[in-house]
Amino acid sequence: MRTLLINPRRRMRAALVAGTALALVLGGCTSAESGGDSDASGGLSGQVVWADFGGPTNKARSGSYFDDFTKETGVKVISEVEGDAIVNTMLTGGKGPYDAIHVGLDTVYQHKANIARLDDSVGRDINLPENIRDYAFGTFMVGHVQAYLTETFPNGGPKNWADFWDVAKFPGKRGWMGSPGSFDSACEIASLAAGVAPDKLYPLDLDLCTKKLDELRPNMVFYTQYPQIQQLLTSKTAAVVAGPSGQATALKNQGVDVTISFDQALVNPNVMTIPATAPNMANIQALAKVFNDPQRQAAFAKLTGYGPGNPEAFNFMDEETKAKIVNSPANTSVIPLNAEERAKANDELLAWYTKWLAG
Repeated sequence: MRTLLINPRRRMRAALVAGTALALVLGGCTSAESGGDSDASGGLSGQVVWADFGGPTNKARSGSYFDDFTKETGVKVISEVEGDAIVNTMLTGGKGPYDAIHVGLDTVYQHKANIARLDDSVGRDINLPENIRDYAFGTFMVGHVQAYLTETFPNGGPKNWADFWDVAKFPGKRGWMGSPGSFDSACEIASLAAGVAPDKLYPLDLDLCTKKLDELRPNMVFYTQYPQIQQLLTSKTAAVVAGPSGQATALKNQGVDVTISFDQALVNPNVMTIPATAPNMANIQALAKVFNDPQRQAAFAKLTGYGPGNPEAFNFMDEETKAKIVNSPANTSVIPLNAEERAKANDELLAWYTKWLAG
């Protein structure tokens, strides 16, 4: 059995999310130019430069977190679409304009030495492993699921990943991630489809994953950007699509009758992290405090379909919202990804999946 080896030369994934827009680079922005982190009285002033992937998620953050923070502190939150080059520079110890960066938890493990520890007054996300909680905030849970138009399988469609592979019982093409940077849960999904128990996934067996993916390849339709998931489903180009639950949830919010299976869904935390060289450190630490509030997390979940990092948030959700959330208490068969193991193997995973896609 060939398993993933640990490469000591760890680098960031080439693209944390496929199809990310080009970065809007802030030229030479420093805390001095923005008025600094605090005024003479010790209060906050100036700005925070927040880097994420833009779109509806950023808009939801504005309504759930940023707007009230600015009203209460006077600190302006400037949102930028993050650029890989800037992220890589800052997470390897260099200077840059970002005060907070949206990353996967595996990236936090990779670059922990160059990430600022959260102030003691910032609430910790208890859903995160204890050895990383001090370095990440703003957690939301993304589920890698399978989804299909309900009318495609009126008598019930695929549930687990073995079903996803069963094109005889559930006919039709399978939508699948088609760019190297979006390898996501590909090997874990293939392993589960092959019958590997959830607690035996790691270390990942690349030979097994390759064999299983080759088996389904003739029935795959590849997407290279996540919004294409919605197009594949609504056009019926694919009968079932594997991908982030938020894409299917967005269709449901548009009134499209989509079934999402959370059985064996792979759950991966997305987080914000503060580079050690952040130019507005006091301001971003203050903003981080806002993100553990369960009511705000519930509001964010309702807008996005992403699960909260603070489980208390479910106390502030209606049943309709809970039904769309991957880490809802009702979803007892979801499987958490092991971000620490994936961080160790990031280079190997990317190289393996790049090679597999090339055929």
